[in-house]
Amino acid sequence: MELLNNWISGINDILWSYILIIMLLGCAVWFTIRSRFVQFRMIGEMIRLLGDSAGKGEKGEKGEKHISSFQAFAVSLASRVGTGNLAGVATAVAIGGPGSVFWMWLIALLGSSSAFVESTLAQLYKVKGKDSFIGGPAYYMLHGLGLRWMGILFAALISITFGFAFNSVQSNTICAAWEGAFGIDHAWIGAILTVLTLIVIFGGIHRIARVSSIVVPVMALGYIALAVGIVLFNITRLPAVIETILSNAFGWEQAIGGSVGAALMQGIKRGLFSNEAGMGSAPNVAATAHVSHPVKQGLIQALGVFTDTLIICTCTAFIILFSGVPLDGSINGVQLTQQALSNEVGSTGSTFVALAILLFAFSSIIGNYYYGEANIRFITSKRSVLFIYRILVGGMVMFGALASLDLAWSLADVTMGLMTICNLIAISLLSRQAFLLLQDYVAQKKAGIKSPVFDKNKIPELKDKAQCW
Repeated sequence: MELLNNWISGINDILWSYILIIMLLGCAVWFTIRSRFVQFRMIGEMIRLLGDSAGKGEKGEKGEKHISSFQAFAVSLASRVGTGNLAGVATAVAIGGPGSVFWMWLIALLGSSSAFVESTLAQLYKVKGKDSFIGGPAYYMLHGLGLRWMGILFAALISITFGFAFNSVQSNTICAAWEGAFGIDHAWIGAILTVLTLIVIFGGIHRIARVSSIVVPVMALGYIALAVGIVLFNITRLPAVIETILSNAFGWEQAIGGSVGAALMQGIKRGLFSNEAGMGSAPNVAATAHVSHPVKQGLIQALGVFTDTLIICTCTAFIILFSGVPLDGSINGVQLTQQALSNEVGSTGSTFVALAILLFAFSSIIGNYYYGEANIRFITSKRSVLFIYRILVGGMVMFGALASLDLAWSLADVTMGLMTICNLIAISLLSRQAFLLLQDYVAQKKAGIKSPVFDKNKIPELKDKAQCW
């Protein structure tokens, strides 16, 4: 097991020290400039669109039930808001220092433009499924680039990454949190999680959407309320904490000691794990939404990145930095967050994190599964294959409960890195189409149209691309 962990760590060093940092930041900066800072200038429109779609599940032409924009947002946020927010942030701060928080912020601010591009493209190239629309990177690789092999490669990578690797991380974190709070054995928690996961995922996308749209807002608002309370209680220390974050990210002492590089790598790595901008995951659920214009879902998914990293991840970081817990690596992962909360609010803090982790991470498990299912369906339509995949996902939830933390994270980092490279290449080649759609949307808004409608005949370049428009 140690040999496997060392081998995987070596691959991670190459992927994350060189290739991915350059590609992620390069694409994010280019998309930000090319879209004229869409993630900042249209934030008001993002909030309005999300509010307008809340609670709406629109009926299709034949009466079939579609997924609303809000439900699609909830499912994607269910995957984003999970272990990365509580355990991932703690891991980044423990290994990379407080400066890693700054790089998380940066990748979220810039990376939300990547989220906009990939989700807009997913809407453009979506296709009609049996119960709802389906789509995602595999579909725009096939229909946009004409590269079926690339679509199959991506579909295989995301099915492994989310269904297996990420879900093992989620269950590992739940078990660690509940062991720390209640002393319950990993095997028992793993068994219960496996059963619950199988019950939900065998119910399909509509059950996943219903569960996510209820659980996600409750858990996110509860956690934010607690964090805001802790920040207000320690408000006099806030300037010092922010100064610590910035100095650790850029300070001379840190640069000489090499910790700036560690902060950069950990911040970007864990930031990506948390917000998934440019990774190619959120487009799979963004494509399921029933909207009048592809840009609407692109804007809503960009907002999801802000919600995840700038609000929820920041909450965790502030809780840890306010608490005074040791950042020497002696405590890591979710147990660092538990210790930090215990220092702030007493022994109930550990219990609260255990309950929050259960909701956060379980919602991520079912959201992650959907990404895998959508891409298994791209590879093959055989129901037997999907059945086997569902059983294997349940098995990986159990595996994660029993595996070591380091191995679970390392495996997730490798598969996440490979699928991200694949997706970034695709959206870079297709980004012009997303920007044409953005121009059309903005032009309609300037013309006084409250709810823009996409007409493919008005954009000759996209006339033959869109099957569902």
